Amino acid sequence: MDIAYSINEIETLVGRLSPMQKFLLGTDGSVTQILEAITGKQVVIETRVQKIIAADPTTAEHLRIKQGDPVNYRVVEIKTAANGEVLIYAISHTPIARLSPEFKNDLMRADIPIGRIIQNHRIEARREILNARVFPASEEAGRIFSICSREPLLSRQYRIIHGGEPLIFIEEQFPYNRFLEERRIIVQTPSRLHLTLIDMHGGSGRVDGSVGIALNEPGILLEVRQSQVLEVQGCDSVTRKRIMDSALQILKGLHAGGNVSITVREYYPSHIGLGSGTQLMLAIARGIAEVYGRSLTIKELALLVGRGGTSGIGTAAFEQGGFIIDGGHTFGRGREKNDFRPSAASRGVRSPPVIVRHEFPADWRILLAMPNLPGGASGMKETDIFKTHCPVPLDEVQVICHEILMRMLPGIIEHDLELFGSSVNVIQSLGFKKVELGLQPKEIPALIEIMRSSGAACSGMSSFGPTVFAIDDTDMQEIEQAAQSFMNDHGGGSSLITSARNKGASVRIA
Repeated sequence: MDIAYSINEIETLVGRLSPMQKFLLGTDGSVTQILEAITGKQVVIETRVQKIIAADPTTAEHLRIKQGDPVNYRVVEIKTAANGEVLIYAISHTPIARLSPEFKNDLMRADIPIGRIIQNHRIEARREILNARVFPASEEAGRIFSICSREPLLSRQYRIIHGGEPLIFIEEQFPYNRFLEERRIIVQTPSRLHLTLIDMHGGSGRVDGSVGIALNEPGILLEVRQSQVLEVQGCDSVTRKRIMDSALQILKGLHAGGNVSITVREYYPSHIGLGSGTQLMLAIARGIAEVYGRSLTIKELALLVGRGGTSGIGTAAFEQGGFIIDGGHTFGRGREKNDFRPSAASRGVRSPPVIVRHEFPADWRILLAMPNLPGGASGMKETDIFKTHCPVPLDEVQVICHEILMRMLPGIIEHDLELFGSSVNVIQSLGFKKVELGLQPKEIPALIEIMRSSGAACSGMSSFGPTVFAIDDTDMQEIEQAAQSFMNDHGGGSSLITSARNKGASVRIA
């Protein structure tokens, strides 16, 4: 293969590779020796899996053997001896019939590098590189390398050729953010469901208050590093402009005295009801603060980027995840707020206090249905809705509070899905949530009803929509099929089965 061409392809997808990364992808030498030279540390092999299996079609093709022939399947972690940091994850397949008894014995013994086995047996061999590529890390790869899931993984596949025949087929993987030359901050955020605002009456002297759930997917994954110029990569032009503006504001607010390069690896659309704006702004702020060594709390970062002025669910989801209730803001003349406004129009207002945070049951699945409908209210339109429809009736606020305190919360704590779900269903027709739903096209309430009638314990609209959610303790397949079928018949849309995220954003230094 043309390794230079493959490296160029990888760089168009993820960004510049360091010389060390290029060398690891293209070398025909001993990887363990190279790693010791790169890191200056002793490198060891730890065998994770070793067993005889039947060759699948792909392996048989690479090894030029028959499908079903026995091969030794070996998975090893190449790591530093001192602290156990996994540098490379390697999978090898070796046809048993081509091995001498002595070579086979050494191969089947744990923790001996293949290169050393070849050297010890004085086998004349060469490495033939088959491909080099990049793909997102799985959750398992994230655990192995101590990185965020979905971070880019670099991989190469090659064969060791002996006597004109493939002796071993190997795949080696390592994270894109390893063996780079500059320090980077990696931030991975949750998304969130916003179930309801609690009190948009304000007669008690407090206003707002929110209930929500942090989600594992979708999410935002980005990298931040110092740079001579401000640059943003990996997203559409609208998102790029938004990030550029926010980064300028954050750099100025932190008195950073420099610039950053931001690479967006994953993001999800704004104004669909899943809180992408707050997650994106907080991710940028946290990344820049870390790059420049500034120690700010999440609430301080939220104030810096103008988030959390109405609902605190997005900020709390970023900070700690789980099922969240915030206590809103003081209300009235001379207090935090003296009128009804969305978060986007409440800059300078601190994030509200989290009054309840609880683990969301891990076995309750969450279905997101995202129809192809106009995005939820934003900007002046959203501000006008708050002005026009608030205050909401006090008696409805009181019912919402009762539902949350006596049914929703006990349902979560006692793992009672029926109790929790019935409460979520009730609040869809109360207070400001009733206002939000009343402004939607007819497809949204119809989709909510489809999900409930298909067996979901509860269903509702997140924030201003158009995303509709359902929660149940089944695999959700039938409910998803019904929702997707409905959306296909009404302009299209997409669906996703996810779960709650009981931790906040992941932040690491690479």
